[in-house]
Amino acid sequence: MDVSGPPSRRQTIRRPALISLMLGLALCLFCLMPGKAQAQTPSPLSEWQYSAGVLLRSKFENPLPTWDVSVGAATSLQPRYVGSSEYHVQPGINLDVRYKDIAFFSMGEGLGVNLLRGENFRAGVAVGFDVGRDQDDSSQLHGLGDISPAPEAKVFAEYTIFPVVLRTAARRGFGGNHGWVGDISAYLPVAGSERFFVFVGPTATYADSSYMRRYFGINPNQSIRSGYRQFTPGSGFSSAGFGSSAVWFWTEHWFMTADGAYQRLLGDAADSPITRAHSQLTMNLSVAYRF
Repeated sequence: MDVSGPPSRRQTIRRPALISLMLGLALCLFCLMPGKAQAQTPSPLSEWQYSAGVLLRSKFENPLPTWDVSVGAATSLQPRYVGSSEYHVQPGINLDVRYKDIAFFSMGEGLGVNLLRGENFRAGVAVGFDVGRDQDDSSQLHGLGDISPAPEAKVFAEYTIFPVVLRTAARRGFGGNHGWVGDISAYLPVAGSERFFVFVGPTATYADSSYMRRYFGINPNQSIRSGYRQFTPGSGFSSAGFGSSAVWFWTEHWFMTADGAYQRLLGDAADSPITRAHSQLTMNLSVAYRF
């Protein structure tokens, strides 16, 4: 197997002014999109899928490019909410900006800095966004109220035992859910060439009681309004799953990314009155241009 490193990480841009222009245009497009589309971007993939291959690129690129920028359009098929049996299609944008192995901004990882970095590891902090939940997204949510979108702080670490990458991350919402969520995962490349490569790997998610009560609980007022029985979930593993990411470069700059993820709800997340399906699938397709 020829794993020559993610082509999506190999292109270089040397003009910060052009980067600022493209970043500004992408953000403007994002702000002009309908609210529902914004609230579903990015799709709920496995946590590792948002940065697949980033750590491995140092194995094949020395030195790393100063700037690594891509922008494009995406669409996803995903549950209407976590635990739903109904699916819908949502549009979005694909934006990824990286400065060496120091800083990054992307729709999936957020705005962050790698505070510790080396040939086989990186660790840092980031600020992202919890998209929340709208009770109008499904008839199954009526009477539960909305979960407001809110900023989210994250600490993360990755370590390579080549070719496997181990990853852990912990997120804390400030507003909306006010809870902690932790992810542990691993992935590895299973196919690779100059223009096509695939990553696969498992993941598991642990959530504290605050997060679980917000997303899966039914308090007395919600029970009266919705007709659901009261339910007070506790902390624990909320899901486990498996993901796959494939990238295909048509030309030197244009490429397509296809992501798929499966998760199985566990514990109190599976037992919640609003959970209609224990198995959840997500698919995401994007076309982007790398400078």
